[in-house]
Amino acid sequence: MTPGSPPRVLVDATSVPADRGGVGRYVDGLLGALTKVIGSGVELAVVALRTDVERYGRMLPAAEVIAAPAAVTHRPARLAWEQTGLPLLAQQVGAEVLHSPFYTCPLRAGCPVTVTVHDATFFTEPEHYDKSRRTFFRSAIKTALRRAERVIVPSKATRDELIRLLDADPTRIDVAYHGVDHAAFHPPTDEEKARVRARLGLGGSDYVAFLGAKEPRKNVPNLIRGWAEAVGDRTDPPALVIAGGQGHDDDIDRAVADVPAHLRLLRPGYLRYADLPGFLGGALVAAYPSYGEGFGLPILEAMACATPVLTTPRLSLPEVGGDAVAYTSEDPAQIAADLAALLDDEARRLALAKAGFDRAKEFTWESSAEVHVAAWSRAAA
Repeated sequence: MTPGSPPRVLVDATSVPADRGGVGRYVDGLLGALTKVIGSGVELAVVALRTDVERYGRMLPAAEVIAAPAAVTHRPARLAWEQTGLPLLAQQVGAEVLHSPFYTCPLRAGCPVTVTVHDATFFTEPEHYDKSRRTFFRSAIKTALRRAERVIVPSKATRDELIRLLDADPTRIDVAYHGVDHAAFHPPTDEEKARVRARLGLGGSDYVAFLGAKEPRKNVPNLIRGWAEAVGDRTDPPALVIAGGQGHDDDIDRAVADVPAHLRLLRPGYLRYADLPGFLGGALVAAYPSYGEGFGLPILEAMACATPVLTTPRLSLPEVGGDAVAYTSEDPAQIAADLAALLDDEARRLALAKAGFDRAKEFTWESSAEVHVAAWSRAAA
């Protein structure tokens, strides 16, 4: 490694899910920005699922893109390969740093390792995870803090929680805010909005949008209860559209069962990536009353689409939203009151839409990539 030059880095992208959810957005955004930050001579190798090799090959023409074994599409096999096959691959490609973007890393990598720890909610919100998931990720985070040369986190809140709860060394933690793809997430045209409305069968109905995984931490059941209370007595109540992965929150079905028959709630599951600006930007409000996030990418994406956002002031969310979003609590009665106030105040919604759009411009993947490159250089040194 030449002094001052970026090291040769192997990025393990095998944890990216097919639906391009949170970790997929992060890895895609980071890799797409790296060549712009370092230039065409970037020393980068990427190992990916076979279904992603062509995508990353187009995205990173100067990088070496390697197909992982077919078996790693199954999580247990991927975790086993991470401990055995990944270190061998790092050696084969001459990696000076190995970057693991999703909590886990090899115990013996043969070169310095950097790990992204996305949040500390497995410790701060343990009741929102089943025991096996909580135990696994707690162990992975502790291992990363102990074994990795550098730990990368997406917010100061996450860094502070790791220091407070796990006595992490602050000098080995780098904060790299996520970015947003401003070409993909933008104020939508009327045609984009109409296409999503037609696809969802909304017609001319107004709606409140939620986009994210249906995990207990996201507080979807209380959003449903709060929305139903906020709009139940209105002449033309806006629908609630809950889009995203299915997750594992059984309380959602119980909340849905209590929704009055005259209200309309849609659960379309995953939406096409190309439809997200029309979905988010066509909503009266994007609601995300989470119990806590490591970053809060869904609210940033909604802000980039010029959508007024209602969220909670928990953990990292104020770092992302600042004064450009409206805040509520996790309680359904308070969600109802704050959502109703926002629905009744068009001027405030317009002001938040503009403020959120302007603030979203401050979050770029290029800035995130610069922090990653600096962390890799420190790790290699």
